[in-house]
Amino acid sequence: MLLIECPWCGPRAESEFTCGGEADIARPLNTETLSDKEWGDYLFMRKNPRGVHREQWLHTQGCRRWFIAQRDTVSYAFQGYDTFERPLLAQDAPTVNQAQTGQSQEGKAS
Repeated sequence: MLLIECPWCGPRAESEFTCGGEADIARPLNTETLSDKEWGDYLFMRKNPRGVHREQWLHTQGCRRWFIAQRDTVSYAFQGYDTFERPLLAQDAPTVNQAQTGQSQEGKAS
């Protein structure tokens, strides 16, 4: 069983998730000017590399939130996770207001 760590719920079984495919694909701005081949390439053609790859995942049977996972397609090992709002590392850092008032994220005095 593959274990996937949801950024909000923690480690869960792969059966709780749905893979949304390759991440970081930008939608063309002027879709009405694209040829059928260009539109088809955007919709269906993906890199599918051997090695490190960024993918979108949905925690379907849990919090129902999307996140991006970096995964090695050879070993299936997940190497890191990001949310669409901001990188996970930024969520752990205190905000400017919290640093100025001397409070941690839980609201306790430092």
